[in-house]
Amino acid sequence: MAAVTLGPEGTYSHRAASAIADDDEIDFRQSVTTIVDAVASGEYDRGVIPIENSIEGSVTESLDAVADYDVAVVREIVTPIRHALLAQGPTFDTVASHSQALAQCRTYLEREYPAATLEAVASTAQGVEFARDDPSVAGIGHPANAGDGIEVLAEDIQDQDSNATRFFALAPAEQRSNGGGKTSLVVYPNANYPGLLLELLEPFADRDINLTRVESRPSGQRLGDYVFHVDFEAGLYETRTSDAIADLEALADNGWVRRLGSYDTEHVVE
Repeated sequence: MAAVTLGPEGTYSHRAASAIADDDEIDFRQSVTTIVDAVASGEYDRGVIPIENSIEGSVTESLDAVADYDVAVVREIVTPIRHALLAQGPTFDTVASHSQALAQCRTYLEREYPAATLEAVASTAQGVEFARDDPSVAGIGHPANAGDGIEVLAEDIQDQDSNATRFFALAPAEQRSNGGGKTSLVVYPNANYPGLLLELLEPFADRDINLTRVESRPSGQRLGDYVFHVDFEAGLYETRTSDAIADLEALADNGWVRRLGSYDTEHVVE
């Protein structure tokens, strides 16, 4: 199964992708949008993208990409995030890593390296590669990325021990499934009036469907216009789900409701 995820090799996305494909079947891209595009076009069987972190919240590029492209979510992968500080030695001027990793280690970095320059790069693995090439740079990544000239200076430097990230495994739209314990939707009501959000939530509350995430993102059409991302604990195969979605579609008659699909959750324990 050909899969694509954020690279280079050694990212947390790569570790999540290894749960659904062999390493020799995994290719890498430098942005979430290019990954989603590659899956939507059928170039790859699967794409793995980060969707939400327990400390920093949702990954906005991922939310926007699944709203813009017609793809299916076929699995949710949850992996613990163990950040380590990696460098050639204890003296460096810059810490380079993905912006989310830098934010997840903010307290540690402010306490231990207040004078260091923080540089956001495309991925944790890219920051580690910069550290491997330049003694003035340290990276933040999984401790397994040490070696080949760099060492672990400190482990588990994330602000919260319970740090974990959800990843979506994406497939072409025709592989969307109705079966699974969770479902994700994208709703664009193309409207804005008092009580709209309440009306969007009531179909789930009325049917005792537990919402696990509700988030708005700008539609890009005009200021104050939003797309809503909704995750809930029920499958598309269930009557209560289809009834709730029918209510949503009636509310969004000037917009649209996209079913990303139903799926189960897999925990990757390192």
